[in-house]
Amino acid sequence: MTPLRRYNGLSASSPAGRLVKFAENTEFALASAADAVPSHGWAPLLPHGEAMPDNPICASKTKRVFDRVAAALGLILLYPLFLAIALIIRLETPGPALFTQPRIGFRQKIFDCYKFRSMYHHMAEPCGTTQATRDDIRVTRFGRFLRRSSLDELPQLINVLKGEMSLVGPRPHAPSTRAAGCLFAELVPNYSERHCVRPGITGWAQVNGWRGETRTSEDILMRVRYDMDYIRNWSLIFDMRILLLTLVRMFNDDTAV
Repeated sequence: MTPLRRYNGLSASSPAGRLVKFAENTEFALASAADAVPSHGWAPLLPHGEAMPDNPICASKTKRVFDRVAAALGLILLYPLFLAIALIIRLETPGPALFTQPRIGFRQKIFDCYKFRSMYHHMAEPCGTTQATRDDIRVTRFGRFLRRSSLDELPQLINVLKGEMSLVGPRPHAPSTRAAGCLFAELVPNYSERHCVRPGITGWAQVNGWRGETRTSEDILMRVRYDMDYIRNWSLIFDMRILLLTLVRMFNDDTAV
């Protein structure tokens, strides 16, 4: 298993540390039972333009069924939470509770990605050219909590139900987002290869600490390397492992902005 980047400092006696230990034990049990989670050493990036039609994730009907059933159940069960979050957003600042932004999806198709609004409505940037930063003045007080806990991503269950996203996969980026002043595709030649699968609400890069603001070329390079590792080694057990780690780290992530 690839060492996790940001979470090795948790105390074993703390609640977060116990949760991580539980997750690690559960992961080991799942992997042993199914013998399906491969080693996740660094896989070399694909030659530019090479497709991966033979990879199981590209043709898995099981993944699509799992995604849509889980998304439908999540929307039903979390409906009261959706209402509560929307009400707090509307009470705190004027503007709609939901925010949409164009993102690059499956086969590089642009789609509208749903989020709970975490910024002041008049400061929100629909195109995503300017990334959110730590202590960003555009983010509301409640918005900081939403972003830190990733609860702002919950409306993306709608995108999953529509078939635009998956529960797990490479995170979708806005077309104009940049790192070190350059578009992502200019920094990573194989960047487009991550679009051979549906983007995810969470992903292998995110649970390994590569999330938040993308400031440097290393930030996007490491995300893409983890994304390609996920695509090459996908299994349903691997998806469940990532979902479990996502739940464990929702309120213990110092990389969220």
